[in-house]
Amino acid sequence: MVRTIVKVFGILIVGILLSAVTFIGWLSITEFKPADTETVKVEGTAPASVAKGKPVNVVTWNIGYGGLSKEADFFMDGGKNVTSVTKEGVQSNVDNIKRTLQSLNPDFVFLQEVDANSTRSYGIDEEKILQSAFPHNWTYAFARNFQVGFVPYPLPPIGHVESGIQTLASAQPSKAERIQLPIPFTWPVSMSNLKRCLLVERFPVKDSNTELVMINLHLEAYDEGEGKTAQTAQLAKLMQQERAKGNYVIAGGDFNQTFSNVDTSAYPAQGGKLWQAGMLDTSQLGEGFNAVMDTTTPTCRSLDRPYNAADKNFQFYMIDGFIVSDNVQINTVKTIDTGFEYTDHNPVKLTVTLK
Repeated sequence: MVRTIVKVFGILIVGILLSAVTFIGWLSITEFKPADTETVKVEGTAPASVAKGKPVNVVTWNIGYGGLSKEADFFMDGGKNVTSVTKEGVQSNVDNIKRTLQSLNPDFVFLQEVDANSTRSYGIDEEKILQSAFPHNWTYAFARNFQVGFVPYPLPPIGHVESGIQTLASAQPSKAERIQLPIPFTWPVSMSNLKRCLLVERFPVKDSNTELVMINLHLEAYDEGEGKTAQTAQLAKLMQQERAKGNYVIAGGDFNQTFSNVDTSAYPAQGGKLWQAGMLDTSQLGEGFNAVMDTTTPTCRSLDRPYNAADKNFQFYMIDGFIVSDNVQINTVKTIDTGFEYTDHNPVKLTVTLK
C-alpha cells in the first residue's frame, strides 16, 4: 500500500515537472523578440504636414487597459487583484475614455496600456475602438510592448496578453518606427514581461526641411531603477540627435518617474509597501530641452486599494508629462481631473507652437 502511494506520488511529481518544462519551453519558443528598430504600419489618411506658428494640442493618457478604473486594485502595486472590473465595465471604461479624448480637441494623442486582445480585458480590441474616436482625416499607429501567450502569475494568472502604445494624429507621418528600449529583466522573467519601446513618428513641417518628431513612451515600472535609467538615457540620446538636425521634438507618456525640476511636495510618499515612482534627473536630457508636468492635479493614483476621493492618506503620483525641444514654445500644460473614474491615470494636455 505504501509502495503504491509512493509510486503514484512519484508519477504526479514527474508529470508536474514535465508539464512545467514543456510550458517553459513553449514560452521560450513563442517569446516576443522584436528587433531593435521596426517599421510600424500607419493606418488612415490625414493632411500631409504640420505648420509653424499654429497651436498644437497633444494629449497623453495611460488608459490602464480599461481595467484599472476607480473600483480596481492591482497585485503589483500592493493590491490583490489582476482583474477587478467586469467585461461590461472594461467596455464602459474604454467608451468613456474615447468620449473624453474627443472632448479634449487634440491634434495628437499618445496612449499607453492599450490592449488589442488580452485575457485581462476580456479580448476587447481597444486599439480599434480608440481609432474610431477620430474617424476622419486622422492616422493611427500601434506598437506592441507586451505580447505573451500566457503569463502564469499570480493566481488567478494574467493569462494571454497583447498590448501596446498607440498614437493618433491629425497629420500624416512620413515614417513610423518601433524602437526597442533596454530590458532590465533576464530569463526566465523576461519571457513573460513587457518589452518596452518608443513609438516614433516623423511629421513634415510645412515650408521647411525639418520634421516634428513625436515620441510616445511608457517606461519601466517594476525594476530596481536600472531599467528606467537605461531607457531614459536612450530616449535622451534620440532626442538630442533629432534636435541636432534642427527637428522639433515632443516626447510624452507615462515615464513612471517624476521630473527633478517638478515640485511634487503636494503628493508625499505615504510609506509602507506602496509602489514609489523613480526620479528622472532632467540634467540627463542635456541642453535644449524642457520637461513639464502640471502639479495642480496628480497624474496617477496608487492601486493598492480602490479609489476613495475622501481618503486623505491616498497615494498619488506625478509620472505623466512631456519633454520638448527648445524650438517648441510651451503655451500650456494641464492635467485633466477625471477623478480616476476610468483608469488609474489622468490625461495630460500640452499646447505648444512650433517656433
